[in-house]
Amino acid sequence: MKLLRYWLVSLMLALCTTTALADKPSDTAALRGVQHGKVVFDINAADAKRLNLYLAVIRETHDDLKRQGVRPDIILAFRGLAVSLVSTDRERFELTEFEHLDHVADQIANLRQLGVHMEGCSIATRLFQVDNTTLLQGITPVGNTFVSLIGYQAQGYAVIPIY
Repeated sequence: MKLLRYWLVSLMLALCTTTALADKPSDTAALRGVQHGKVVFDINAADAKRLNLYLAVIRETHDDLKRQGVRPDIILAFRGLAVSLVSTDRERFELTEFEHLDHVADQIANLRQLGVHMEGCSIATRLFQVDNTTLLQGITPVGNTFVSLIGYQAQGYAVIPIY
């Protein structure tokens, strides 16, 4: 029943979004001459409900870039307590948070299908005792997301912090 409700709400949001996109302003000035939207989101959110909201906005950002003729190249770099929110191990969470964690997992799966690359910081997984093998499918453990952020910025990616 919960899954059915979730899909119905998702369908309604999709229909509303489609209608809203027709009226949505463009980002013409900012995207002038841009063909490739390279961005890495530095994600250090510690709350599942908040992370779910940001993942929805990241999805909308992907769609907005495509709608305006820009090829999205999006990377999510999870660090800090955020690594616990993108793990299948829910032992540390209250039952009341499971629904938000389910939505986060769904958002991650949807973004993965769009080709969004995702990384999880192994320093954070070590510090917060999250087994790298429990990271959600599509999230690749890396040695240090600070190093990743340095590398991606040097490659021309914009870095957007999500805290």
